[in-house]
Amino acid sequence: MNQTRKIIYIVLGTVFLILGAIGIFLPLLPTTPFWLLTCWFYIRSSERLYERVMSNRYFGSYMKAYMVDKAIPKRAKIVSLSVMWASILFAVFCLIKPLLIKILLILITVGVTVHILSFPTRKE
Repeated sequence: MNQTRKIIYIVLGTVFLILGAIGIFLPLLPTTPFWLLTCWFYIRSSERLYERVMSNRYFGSYMKAYMVDKAIPKRAKIVSLSVMWASILFAVFCLIKPLLIKILLILITVGVTVHILSFPTRKE
């Protein structure tokens, strides 16, 4: 791999890592797909950065479980769904006025919930 492509991959991986971290706090910004993209770019450009992501104490085990076992830990499902629904319900009842936007947010949240629950639950 040439040096320019390696640098571009590292930059893109870092951008997706940051977007995934922001997604923890913004329920409609998906965390897992961004972190999977981070891993994809890092493994193709920097073994050191990939290992740092996979050994991170906050989300490394979650990423390993997702990538290796194709499963999500029970605690991760509970936390992610709870935070997502609390945020959306707060937004729908306290912040957003247009009914169409409220309905759209609820439908997206239902879809994300179904997607998360469709993955097997990894044994802790």
